[in-house]
Amino acid sequence: MQHAEPDDFVERVSERSDIYSVVSRYVPLTQKSGRYWGRCPFHNEKTASFCVSPDKGFFYCFGCGAGGNVFKFLSLIENISYFEAVKLQAERLGIDLPTQRYSPEQDRQRREQKVLFQINETAQDFYHECLIKTARGEIGRKYFAGRGITAETIQTFKLGYAPDEWENLLPQLTRRDFTAQQIESVGLIAKRKNSSGYYDRFRARVIIPIADERGRVVGFGGRILGNADESTPKYLNTPETPIFNKRKILFGLDKSARAINSAGCAIVVEGYMDAISLFGAGVQNVVATLGTAFTPDHAKLLLRYARKIIFCYDSDEAGQRATIRALPIVQAAGAEVFIVQVPDGKDPDDFIRKHGKDAFDALIRNASTLIDYRMKYVLARAELATPVGKVQALREILPVVVKIADTAARNEYTKKIAAALYMDETLVKAEWRKLLRQMQRDSTGNAENSPVKRTRLAVAEDPAIREASEIILRMLWHESDMISYVRDTVPREIFSPVNREIFDWLEDCAQHGKSVNELNAASDLSEAADAQLSRIILGGDGEPRATEIAMFDDSVKVLRRVNLKKRYNELLLQAEKYISSDDDAYQRTVRASLKIKHQMDTLKGD
Repeated sequence: MQHAEPDDFVERVSERSDIYSVVSRYVPLTQKSGRYWGRCPFHNEKTASFCVSPDKGFFYCFGCGAGGNVFKFLSLIENISYFEAVKLQAERLGIDLPTQRYSPEQDRQRREQKVLFQINETAQDFYHECLIKTARGEIGRKYFAGRGITAETIQTFKLGYAPDEWENLLPQLTRRDFTAQQIESVGLIAKRKNSSGYYDRFRARVIIPIADERGRVVGFGGRILGNADESTPKYLNTPETPIFNKRKILFGLDKSARAINSAGCAIVVEGYMDAISLFGAGVQNVVATLGTAFTPDHAKLLLRYARKIIFCYDSDEAGQRATIRALPIVQAAGAEVFIVQVPDGKDPDDFIRKHGKDAFDALIRNASTLIDYRMKYVLARAELATPVGKVQALREILPVVVKIADTAARNEYTKKIAAALYMDETLVKAEWRKLLRQMQRDSTGNAENSPVKRTRLAVAEDPAIREASEIILRMLWHESDMISYVRDTVPREIFSPVNREIFDWLEDCAQHGKSVNELNAASDLSEAADAQLSRIILGGDGEPRATEIAMFDDSVKVLRRVNLKKRYNELLLQAEKYISSDDDAYQRTVRASLKIKHQMDTLKGD
């Protein structure tokens, strides 16, 4: 898909966007010294390190490193792409989206998909009518009544019934001019093996339509009714189709999105009957996976609506293993993760039917943290009678706690783990440090490991060098005509890689007459560099002009001295090599080092 005049469109939306107004819809902000501060929505923190500057158009978190312009904020908070964030803001401002042009192939695919959605919508209506209006649907109505599913819930989810006949839906759809090939492509019918023709895939089952987050019917689930042989699955889902990928769909999200946003959390259950029962009982911030493991795509969908995700899988061993597999995925996505264990080995559907909504709400309120659940799960299965078993249990627990940044919380969990495993705290701390070093090695240079791509400053960089570099870049942001002076005075290699990228971009803008602003920075810089630029711009304290210039001059001298000292030390090392083998080379190297030393002394005297 191509967008007409995308740059003009983005610029128009940017000009009418106030970053304070946008951010304050999501984060309570307090004004201080001309800026606004709040608690970062992208990581857990107790003190406000999240800064917004309306006049500069940037936000930055000094805790986790998230930063950028208004569209970057929207893309992170809504978990959408950058251009989707632009379109979202345009819609909120009432700005018409640019005309979209499609290639012939894209246009063909859109038309085909539209037909497939229409087929599913028609099938949904047919199954629903069979359930609520026909004598054949009586068995389905009795089944739902026995599960406590009300007529209102049946209507909300458009639940249906597929009669126990081989060809019932097929003629209904072909009469609407849909072809057998089209109907087969959405998984509603299948070819006969031993003869020509097709048969209905769903028969003698209650039908649960499956919609995407936009409410479009993409597939169906069916539960068998009556007696079935061992070869007949209890539950049957639509196979993968051009519009249905169960790894990217969460059942009920189209119905529950508003409730999830309002509650600030999403409850994830294993099956659509669990979700339907909870929703009908008044727990409406619920979604279900569709017979597949929880995926990063599922996490991305939910994080558009809430940062808190509560898993409420079945309490049997299979459900607990599914929970354990899901936790690292959600943790990696940046969510707050909690787990509910339904008592007595029940599933959520059984529990709420027996005990009611108030009892289920109490379970949610008392949900375990990810760390406590992991500890309980591991300890229940560990062999703690042997040192090997204890170490193995420790290594299974640590991956979910090793990222704790708060010192007090880290010490508390160290004691808690040591007590649970009957181990010395020093051993726990040693394993903790070992795993942390390994994770740091594994993640070096990989900014994709975090949902918020953080600025990676060179670990070996001296704080004085970093501060001087940032002061210089902050001046160049406002005074691009000083680029040539810095380029001729300070070697670009002295900047860290991310700061070097910013310097090169500023130089490129100056050479080509391109505006230096937050919109072009977001477009041209890597995400790490864009976030770092936000940090640099918001790191200044609004000093008087004379002070800014003095700080700039001092910073240039700092970097020059660092570079000269580096060269001076290199020459001294060379001189040591020549001292006994090449007197001429030794003398030349010493003279060169003395010149460098003189330049260093001159800078100190300035």
